[in-house]
Amino acid sequence: MVDTQERYTTPTLRTVEIAFNIIDTLREQDQLGITELAKELGHSKSTIHSHLQTLENREIVVNEAGKYRLSLRILDMANDVRNQVGNYDVIKEEADTLANETGEIAQFGLKEHSLITYLYKAKGERGVETASSVGRRQPMHSTSLGKAILAYLPHERREEMINSMTLERQTPQTITDPEQLRAELDKITERGYAIDDEENLEGLRCVAAPVRNGKIVLGAISITGPASRITDDDLHNDLAKAVQRAANIIEVNTKFA
Repeated sequence: MVDTQERYTTPTLRTVEIAFNIIDTLREQDQLGITELAKELGHSKSTIHSHLQTLENREIVVNEAGKYRLSLRILDMANDVRNQVGNYDVIKEEADTLANETGEIAQFGLKEHSLITYLYKAKGERGVETASSVGRRQPMHSTSLGKAILAYLPHERREEMINSMTLERQTPQTITDPEQLRAELDKITERGYAIDDEENLEGLRCVAAPVRNGKIVLGAISITGPASRITDDDLHNDLAKAVQRAANIIEVNTKFA
């Protein structure tokens, strides 16, 4: 719950904060009424009502018998954002190819606000359900996509991010010590790919390769599968080569803004 006495110490607009809190809550909990939103966010019903009216006028939310949900206009916005990221078709094609060839989950991620954000996800015939989805964000230090990007950032930028990150433990395997993370990132740059060995979600192993334009890291592409099926040999040989090959193809064929 958002504290109604919360002080906005950064130069942000309180009305904008409330509006986005409403959007985030509707995204997480689907349809809610004014009373439910007011209770969830810790604001008066009149405040929530006025913000919902504005969001409805802008066609961001839909009122269905007193219950509000996000409108389909959000999908249109999402497509516009996706299309701004270079040649999306190349990314999609390579992720689909990885998923089809391996039978597992293939994903492409970008760094946004010190988190890894999934741009595209493809599921092979043996792919298991995962918590990730397009647009969802995950920690960088516990995912192969995030570590692949972190490893290839300029040294000063990498250090800045490590020093500002909270290395929260996601599983017993998560790296939570900054020095251990630095050692892991150095290892990644030596071999050219990153591993998530049940570090973000127990039972899943992932391998990812960075997509770069010279010294600029554009994103990363990964393969994810169950630990019961993905062996060490798979991670460090066939699957590692597969993501590196896909990353190379994307690098050659994609122009990023």
